[in-house]
Amino acid sequence: MQIKKIEKFIDKQKISFISSIDSGSFPNVKAMLMPRKRNGLKEFYFSTNTSSMRVQQYKNNPNSCIYFYHKGLIKYIGVMLVGKMEILTDQQSKNMLWKKGDTMFYKRGVTDPDYCVLKFTAHSGRYYCDLKTESFEI
Repeated sequence: MQIKKIEKFIDKQKISFISSIDSGSFPNVKAMLMPRKRNGLKEFYFSTNTSSMRVQQYKNNPNSCIYFYHKGLIKYIGVMLVGKMEILTDQQSKNMLWKKGDTMFYKRGVTDPDYCVLKFTAHSGRYYCDLKTESFEI
């Protein structure tokens, strides 16, 4: 397995899935747009609403995984990364991810208290392609 190959694959996807654990210890999965920033396979950054259910779940339990996939006519590729999700509300993190059109979601702009950054830090993963699965450490 080639890490650079996995990184290129992730960069081509338009949708990602993030997971959290609810108060009953059940997993919850949500489709999201792609991470706004990525540092290798170790760190991924998403923007979201501070008031969201997901943020509250991460406050209670940071365990998470993120998943990327592509289903072609014949070939299916999937990458799951397992790690921890942090909620970042500092202005530097918010500025780092802010895009011009974000005011559609956060009316008060980059300083909106309902705007925050989710930082996912991976420690391991699984890669599936061509009927083969491989686990790896990060």
